[in-house]
Amino acid sequence: MATDTHLSTTGASGASGIRRLLLDNGALTALIVLVVAMSALSGDFLTTDNLLNVGVQAAVTAILAFGVTFVIVSAGIDLSVGSVAALSATVLAWSATSHGVPVVLAVLLAIATGIAAGLINGFLIAYGKLPPFIATLAMLSVARGLSLVISQGSPIAFPASVSHLGDTLGGWLPVPVLVMIVMGLIAAFVLGRTYIGRSMYAIGGNEEAARLSGLRVSRQKLAIYAFSGVFAAAAGIVLASRLSSAQPQAADGYELDAIAAVVIGGASLAGGTGKASGTLIGALILAVLRNGLNLLSVSAFWQQVVIGVVIALAVLLDTVRRKAGATPVGAGAGGGGNGRQATTYVLAAVVTVAIVGATSFLHNDSSTSTKPKVGLSLSTLNNPFFVQIRAGAQAEAKKLGLDLTVTDAQNDASQQANQLQNFTSSNYGAIIVNPVDSDAASNSVKAADKAKIPVIAVDRDVNKATVDTLVASDNIAGGELAAKTIAEKLGGTGKIVILQGQAGTSAARERAQGFADGLKAYPGIQVLAQQPADFDRTKGLDVMSNLLQAHPDVQGVIAANDEMALGAIKALGSKAGTSVSVVGFDGTPDGLTAVKQGSLYASVAQQPSQLGKIAVDNALRAAQGKKVQTTVKVPVKVVTKENVAGFTG
Repeated sequence: MATDTHLSTTGASGASGIRRLLLDNGALTALIVLVVAMSALSGDFLTTDNLLNVGVQAAVTAILAFGVTFVIVSAGIDLSVGSVAALSATVLAWSATSHGVPVVLAVLLAIATGIAAGLINGFLIAYGKLPPFIATLAMLSVARGLSLVISQGSPIAFPASVSHLGDTLGGWLPVPVLVMIVMGLIAAFVLGRTYIGRSMYAIGGNEEAARLSGLRVSRQKLAIYAFSGVFAAAAGIVLASRLSSAQPQAADGYELDAIAAVVIGGASLAGGTGKASGTLIGALILAVLRNGLNLLSVSAFWQQVVIGVVIALAVLLDTVRRKAGATPVGAGAGGGGNGRQATTYVLAAVVTVAIVGATSFLHNDSSTSTKPKVGLSLSTLNNPFFVQIRAGAQAEAKKLGLDLTVTDAQNDASQQANQLQNFTSSNYGAIIVNPVDSDAASNSVKAADKAKIPVIAVDRDVNKATVDTLVASDNIAGGELAAKTIAEKLGGTGKIVILQGQAGTSAARERAQGFADGLKAYPGIQVLAQQPADFDRTKGLDVMSNLLQAHPDVQGVIAANDEMALGAIKALGSKAGTSVSVVGFDGTPDGLTAVKQGSLYASVAQQPSQLGKIAVDNALRAAQGKKVQTTVKVPVKVVTKENVAGFTG
């Protein structure tokens, strides 16, 4: 009986130990499960190129998150890191490229920009007594605005010497991954081995107790937010290096990914717990999720749902872990604790390799599919124009028997670079890209060219890289046509306003140039105002409402797409189509309906479904090694009430 009791106790103890191990390393367990699951579901996941892609795609988020870890450990929050990253990169490119500042000094100036933004945040929080949420939210807006002001809304070419940070060493090891590791080691050292690191845990654990114990809390907060700014600047430089240009809208929303990575990694928003290794695991979880879901052709909209569920589960796990009395995720307490943690990571790596190795046998025959695989990366699917491109592409792919994977970059050049990398590493037969920005897509297209994968550009060209075919309408010519249409409607004289597209995108720049060029022939047309409304209907409504307050005598509106034009029509009310003529761009279904009703005078239609169809046709020809045309121009057409009935798109 004694022996039986002993065995029972030992078994219970073993089960408890495993349970405790899983609770103490929830993020690591989740990462292992994800890697195994993605390996089982996709034969393209477990390749060297794709795993390196995951590392590259995690790099910027991880570097941002290391800085945010300092803040969250001290019970703060920093919502500004994405904007500070963009501002720092813009300052570097602007000073080095436009003003001839030596590159070394330009890099130091970019780092100083991050430090300055962090110090301002820290000062407002520590001495101005603003809540961290409010102070950093204000900096989010200020930094993004300054980035747009300095760049004038356009990407700035990055210095070639710094752009090497986006390259590879030896032709295979990505530099961004090395930078991520170095920044992670620095973060781990600061948290675990320095006075300020211990101060972060003390402040996060109990700020009043830390103050009473003699800790200068206000000064420490200045330093903590300055550290966050440094890491944000480093992330911005790495991101701009990948894109070969400083994008004023870069890293938009990345602050949420950074915070998510920290929380998934085991830190508590209440402060006092968290460490760099957990943050790295959190960033890798997000990267593996996005990479795997892209490979599985899961909609970008559903990807947001999945990531939100993962964040919620991470916080729930933290709650369960605390109730179970699991070891807090804090700074290393000593050599024994660090040794146990290292042993856990090694054991996890061994288990992962073993299981993944076993699952790889599931895909031995995955390459036998007879359907050619084509990837289509669209700049956004929140705009009806690009939805029509997708519809045309999917209909043609179905007709031709192609396996077409469509991804949504959500107007994020970095996310699109990730998607194109995934297509390349999965060895797709051809890639179709609708660039978020023509400059930012160049490195990814070059990588596809190097892999001998044909690339078809649709709607917008790719600068500084070679594509097999460009299928597009001429945005500049379309803009000139829109200007001519509104000018002739007004009889050559009148007052108009222009609603521009999203600052920093090539489509917005080209259409704005077309408007300006076209209006030169009509000196009697006075442009009262030009404001961006980001290709969005709601923003078009708001901007037009504001402009009407200052310019009630407006007689015409040119909008860089139909969505903004429809927003302007809503703001104009009964004036639209009567005393004020509105011209849109794209020929979307809603836009054409408004043309039929008379509220929209005209739309410069690009026939988006034809763009998608022709792009797929050329992708298949290129994949089969057949000759394709360098440029296929789909003519634009002014659609008015007189000819809208016969227009099919």
